[in-house]
Amino acid sequence: MRHFFRRKSSCQIAKDRLKILLISDRVNCSPEMMELIKTDIAKVISKYMKIDSENMEIQINTKGSKAGRAAKPSLCANIPIVDVTMPELKSQEAMRL
Repeated sequence: MRHFFRRKSSCQIAKDRLKILLISDRVNCSPEMMELIKTDIAKVISKYMKIDSENMEIQINTKGSKAGRAAKPSLCANIPIVDVTMPELKSQEAMRL
């Protein structure tokens, strides 16, 4: 449980930023756009469960397809879940009491 509250080192932050920059360069998506996507995904998922958005990873991968077709990018997300109880349900239960 302690790993959820651990802060990333400046080295790890720089490494993550470099990964985002390299991936965004491959798929013509700016780092700013990647951060906006990450923020939006975190907001939506946070409605349904508590997540560790500080350690959330978003990647865009490209894989070659069969029959000589162009490679299509895919979005992959690694989102650490802290609690699966929906926050909305907790607040509704508190209102009933």
